[in-house]
Amino acid sequence: MMMKYLLAFLLSFTYVCGFAQQISYEEWKKESKDNIRLLPEYGHVPKTAEQIEADQRLIDTELKQNGTHRKASDQLIKLGFSYLYQGDIKTAMYRFNQAYLLDPKNENIYWGFGAVYSSFNDSKAAIAQYDKGLAMNPISSVILTDKATIYFIDSQKDGSQEKLNTAIKLLTTSYGIDAANMNTTYKLSVCYFLRKDCVNAWKFYNECMKQGGQPIVKEYTEALKKQCNK
Repeated sequence: MMMKYLLAFLLSFTYVCGFAQQISYEEWKKESKDNIRLLPEYGHVPKTAEQIEADQRLIDTELKQNGTHRKASDQLIKLGFSYLYQGDIKTAMYRFNQAYLLDPKNENIYWGFGAVYSSFNDSKAAIAQYDKGLAMNPISSVILTDKATIYFIDSQKDGSQEKLNTAIKLLTTSYGIDAANMNTTYKLSVCYFLRKDCVNAWKFYNECMKQGGQPIVKEYTEALKKQCNK
């Protein structure tokens, strides 16, 4: 029961926090056949003259407001995650694709695309998007941590120790890049807890607490104290 709770919490903390999704994955896939805005990078489908004109208007407006292609792209990604956390996955995907229009070399676009597929529990599609982002920036800690989350979740579904080990390896790499991310330290603690490595479970638990401890729930604290005798 505790592991099921942790699994559900990790999913909600990382992606869609507390809000019901407004569309099922089957509905999404059906609609995306006619709506290229639901496909990463617009599915590389040729656009009409009207769509190209609308894209240019968007680019001009965003550049006027934000100054550079990268800043505009980053702002749209930020908006995309805001919609994603509210459960509005369609609007989130629209914003991530608009970010792609502004700066296709922005690796965080693929962080967003991956998060969309993660919210639908499509591990394969999510990892494919995360890997695109990591190909652009291999030291993106946020993408590494979210990719690790996929492996962690899948390891709890099928009991795979190999996937759990992969999650720890990715999280450790992410931690080496940015040790101040409590999303990373919390998940490292949980992974080591599952491996029954009390020393590291407590180490990263305490680091997460020092960083603010926002993702830690009391049920995990109680389980850690019980298993690791503290």
